[in-house]
Amino acid sequence: MRNVVMSIFGRNRNHDRDRQGLLSLLNLAWFVEARDPYTGGHLWRVSRYAQALARDAGLTEPEIARISLGGFLHDLGKIGVPDQVLRKPGPLDEAEYQIMRTHPEVGLRLLSAHPFAHWVADAVGSHHERPDGTGYPLGLKAEAIALAARVVGICDAFDAMTSARPYRAAMPIERALDIIAEQAGRQFYAALAERFVAIGRRGDWAHVASHSDAGIPLLDCPHCGPTLVRERDDGEGHALYCRNCSSAFTLVPSGQGLRAQPTGAMGSASDLVARADAGLLHRLMAEFDALALWSLPLRAAT
Repeated sequence: MRNVVMSIFGRNRNHDRDRQGLLSLLNLAWFVEARDPYTGGHLWRVSRYAQALARDAGLTEPEIARISLGGFLHDLGKIGVPDQVLRKPGPLDEAEYQIMRTHPEVGLRLLSAHPFAHWVADAVGSHHERPDGTGYPLGLKAEAIALAARVVGICDAFDAMTSARPYRAAMPIERALDIIAEQAGRQFYAALAERFVAIGRRGDWAHVASHSDAGIPLLDCPHCGPTLVRERDDGEGHALYCRNCSSAFTLVPSGQGLRAQPTGAMGSASDLVARADAGLLHRLMAEFDALALWSLPLRAAT
């Protein structure tokens, strides 16, 4: 009996440790995203798109969870991209683009010693590969690109197109869907691109695009443009700060929920420090639990 109890206790202890290890990866990804003031909510949106596309493709729940997780972690390698490139307020030149192209490899190196690397390595390392072989970092073609990378690649590109940048406005959803349809078989895996476009034509992406969490529309700094990071529990009177220009705002009621009203003040150094959205990360963990992510092998096969 003692052996049975100790075995169960050991499994529970190991599971708690594994969950904390995965939560630490989500936390790291959130802080990497926070370096770029224009990409607030990008990881959440890519994860949502990826989960829905994987489900539409008929994958098992554990595989849906794994691909959704890969969507949230796919840009880990941007931790190695210098600020002057990552935060540049204009299009990248060729030299800067080559630096940006290193982020998939950096992400794989970052994950190399992590016990769950095999769950997300395809999404992290290959989400910029293209079926026509012109992607990076390896120039993989067609079936050589893993399924998770094909899914996340479409979702990442769509979110980039439908998100604002310092040098351009966000593209309308319909136009972005047109581009994905046009690039099916070249930039994007054809069968998945067709599914993604069909889902979008039904209007199912509208509640994800331009949001940073379920039911939380993006708020932009009216002074310089970047995203103001708002958590789901932030209500009327909550203070927000632009991490680009340091302007302070207060959430006030509007006809469509809450808006950010400038206070005329500037945030302190402490105000501008990024803080992980613990509620969002724990909701993701609960979702992965519900989708039986932990039924997948915890270590890569040798």
